[in-house]
Amino acid sequence: QVQLVESGGGLVQAGGSLRLSCAASGRTFSRDAMGWFRQAPGKEREFVAAVAWSGGSTYYVDSVKGRFTISRDNAKNTVYLQMNSLKPEDTAVYYCAADAYGSGSAFQREYEYWGQGTQVTVSS
Repeated sequence: QVQLVESGGGLVQAGGSLRLSCAASGRTFSRDAMGWFRQAPGKEREFVAAVAWSGGSTYYVDSVKGRFTISRDNAKNTVYLQMNSLKPEDTAVYYCAADAYGSGSAFQREYEYWGQGTQVTVSS
């Protein structure tokens, strides 16, 4: 059974940092692109960041560039999202996703596997 399990969410003050983790199991994800998406209350789910299977190529939505960093450890089947300088508008449920044999995409339809999400709340 394929599973993606996110962790590391929580409540943080504006300007603070959080590190999200996504542990994958049930298949080998080392050849998959991995992505992070988020959904704020009352809004549609949106792309945040993606990383190619090798970790050599990364992609970000403009609103998080320079503040968030996506990385992966294929030996641990884990992908990370380091979030710095957090803002109240970053408040959302954050989802991890896997794009089987993909190269990294901002489009949700490209991702076959999804986690359940972890809540990130940034207070002002």
